Formats: sequence, structure tokens, C-alpha cells
Amino acid sequence: MRRRAFIRVFGGAAAALLLACTASVRAQVESVDRSANGQPGNDIQVGVYVNIKADCSVGPLPTIRLSAPPQHGNVTVKKAQFSVTNYKQCLAVQAPAYVAIYRSQPNYFGVDVLTLEVKYPTRTEIQRISVTVGSSSPGQRT
Repeated sequence: MRRRAFIRVFGGAAAALLLACTASVRAQVESVDRSANGQPGNDIQVGVYVNIKADCSVGPLPTIRLSAPPQHGNVTVKKAQFSVTNYKQCLAVQAPAYVAIYRSQPNYFGVDVLTLEVKYPTRTEIQRISVTVGSSSPGQRT
């Protein structure tokens, strides 16, 4: 079962937060298409990954692998501390998290694509993330 919430981490764009629940006993593979946008040469948050169980306890962080790198930038993963209040039956939870960040080449404008494999204890997500860098209109820079 996947749950989503939105957060802001160190000034980056809001990103989907994936909460893992342990309701399923066998591993499942799911494909997810996501998008993010930002400016050339700046950090663009493309994902936040945490594992909060249905009983509000914290589970192990997922394993993240870059299975298809972007052609016009780099991806890094940083550790962070995640806090959420009033989410479902969890009134207040603080948990470790991973934050995936994309940074384009300094003068690149356009769409870059990367694929992350995110493995939780009970499921695996193949995330194809399209990152729009700069304006979405060709030749127009913001």
C-alpha cells in the first residue's frame, strides 16, 4: 500500500513522499512516472523516501539505485530527518529519510530523464523521473 504526502525540504520544490506500509507479505514491483522542474545548475528535489509503518513506527530505509542516469546532469542522494504531523492515525512522527536531488549542467535547458529503483522490504518501485530544466517553451528562459 502506498501513501503520498507533500513536503518542502531545504527550499526545493515539493516532492512526493513515499510511505511504505507492511501490509503485503510478498514483494511487488510497481512502475511510477513522476516529474520535477527547476533552473539550470541548481539543486532540484526529485524524491523523498521514508518508511513509516501502519502502526506509526519507523521501518528500514529503502535501497536506492540509479538504474538509468540523466544525460545532462547528476543525481545525488542525501540523508535527512523527516517530520510529519496529523498524517492518518500518526499524530507526530519523526524518521530518517533519503532525499534524491538532480542538478543539471550549468547551461542546460530542456527535459532530462532518470530512472531510480527504490526497494522497500515488501515492494520495489521503478521510478522514471522527467526533470524540466528552465522554461518548458523552447528558446524562452526564465
